[in-house]
Amino acid sequence: MTSRIIDGKAIALEVRAEWKLRVDALKARGITPGLAVIIVGEDAASKVYVSNKVKACADMGIHSERISLPANTPEATLLEKITELNAAPHIHGLLVQLPVPKHIDGNKILEAIAPHKDVDGFHQINVGALVSGHSKFPPCTPAGAMKLLEKCGIAIEGKHAVVVGRSNIVGKPMALMLLHKNATVTLCTSKTQNLASHTRNADILVVATGKPHMITGDMIKPGAAVIDVGINRLPDGKLVGDVDFESAKKVAGWITPVPGGVGPMTITMLLANTIQAAERTL
Repeated sequence: MTSRIIDGKAIALEVRAEWKLRVDALKARGITPGLAVIIVGEDAASKVYVSNKVKACADMGIHSERISLPANTPEATLLEKITELNAAPHIHGLLVQLPVPKHIDGNKILEAIAPHKDVDGFHQINVGALVSGHSKFPPCTPAGAMKLLEKCGIAIEGKHAVVVGRSNIVGKPMALMLLHKNATVTLCTSKTQNLASHTRNADILVVATGKPHMITGDMIKPGAAVIDVGINRLPDGKLVGDVDFESAKKVAGWITPVPGGVGPMTITMLLANTIQAAERTL
């Protein structure tokens, strides 16, 4: 069996074109969606992520503001900036790029963002809404994974979905989103005993552990859809996922590559959340 590769870049472009029409409609009514991104410190990966978000906004016609603060910025100063942006009428979406320096309480920062501007979907109010199935801001990475399944016509209802990874950013919300689509969901961790006995039963397998090549081809059900959320840099500089792509693609029916799979969809769904936040001001 040869897998069908899920081209996240191509699907992201398709989805962004759909949302661009909604940006144009907002602008016709005098509203330009606005996203503010705060970055604290000089983390190299974070700087790349923020630059990608700013570029994506420009491509979509979304106003963006990048607020760069030094690593020694006091927590109180960061909270003041968040309060200021919460009140800014031209800013519809606000996020603080994680991680923040250790002297800053990340949870306190996330809770300071106004829920109606929390386009990352991390505020407790939005997390609660996700649990109840009424989320206005679904977390971007799992929402992107769900959109990939939708665009590829991969059935979810009635299927057995296995999620490996229990993070608040990917694993838990991914399991909830699949559950809301009437999948039977098993949530595993990297420490689950006999992990392969669970993954081999998955019609849809989503992996987000941060452990390179953790899932191999012999752990996958023939014909399964495999969504690899992991992105890891090996000592030689190569980027790889949590799934061993070469062995997995011989077994899976569908599979996302790394890079070029889920990654492009994460920013796409951030843009979508920002546009929807702007639409709610009408």
